[in-house]
Amino acid sequence: MDSPDKIWHLIARALNNEASSREQQELMEVLRQDELLQQQYDLLTRIWKEKETHLENEDNNDAARNTISRIINKAELEGRYIGPPVLKSRLKRRRVWLAVASAAIILFAGWLLKTSPSPVKEETKQEALEARKGSRSRSLLPDGTTVWLNAGSKLYYENDFTGSTREVRLEGEAFFDVVKNPDQPFIVHTYGIDIKVLGTAFNVKSYPEDKTTETTLYRGSVRVFREEEPEAKAIQLKPNEKLILPRQAANKASSLSEDVKPTTTAKEIPASFTIAHIDSTKKENERFETAWLYSRLECRADSFEELARKLERWYNVTIVFTDEQVKQLSVTVIFENETVEQAFAALKTGFPITYKINNHEISVGSSQ
Repeated sequence: MDSPDKIWHLIARALNNEASSREQQELMEVLRQDELLQQQYDLLTRIWKEKETHLENEDNNDAARNTISRIINKAELEGRYIGPPVLKSRLKRRRVWLAVASAAIILFAGWLLKTSPSPVKEETKQEALEARKGSRSRSLLPDGTTVWLNAGSKLYYENDFTGSTREVRLEGEAFFDVVKNPDQPFIVHTYGIDIKVLGTAFNVKSYPEDKTTETTLYRGSVRVFREEEPEAKAIQLKPNEKLILPRQAANKASSLSEDVKPTTTAKEIPASFTIAHIDSTKKENERFETAWLYSRLECRADSFEELARKLERWYNVTIVFTDEQVKQLSVTVIFENETVEQAFAALKTGFPITYKINNHEISVGSSQ
């Protein structure tokens, strides 16, 4: 187990955007195994962002105070962890860390409250969560919903969720564990489609550079429909089903329900929506669709070009091809704890490629 001092050091470097890719990975592993530690880190992250906002714009001090109060009250009232069941069995308490982190939260909150001007009405504004390339993150939304963001992803949301719906917009990949509230549906907007839920756990993969958008349901139910389309024409996913949409089909005139066709493999993607069944016999931490939650990068018969995009996000690097034929190589591979150097050394062993790493840029060519 890492010492509290080392954990605090990693937290401090992460908050200041000074952590290396390896330190970010180490911190994520520690947080993934400890519920209370993760909750304290989430609070510190939110408070830290509000502190930076204060320094940049003093008019936002009241918003900072309200946000801090809302976060701390939410944590005290709920006192629970929301996430994939497989994570729960691994959670352990670290009382020393909690004492340090709680004290830090009180200091940050006190600093903000002391320097805030007289209260002014807080206007609803759009907030954003981000997992930069080379990192992943876990956050608690204002309603208690937990969201994990994969590398290179952003999530935009209204900061109070006080309206008739809870709506977010996703760029990238995220796993949601939504707090159930029949009176206030949760809606994810992403690249031409809407995903509406009441309370459920599901994964959405929708990077701008990818050719498809994928929605994978683990429990509960979701309704998926095109933007501007009547919800009555939506399709409803069952647990352990994955909906796959080629990006060019997102804005078709026909309804989603008219386009859906069954398929047995995720790779069989015609020019319309398809539904694939995921392997429910595997434990959640072994499934392909959410391997990234457990610090694994998996590719199944991807082209090397597709793999390169994943590697760029995973390791925060830029990959340049010096031979176009290399892009078409079919790759099936799993990376877990490898550094970028180790990953490319392994790829060179299994495929006819050459590579050269220069800081954060990697050139890849053919060895034939």
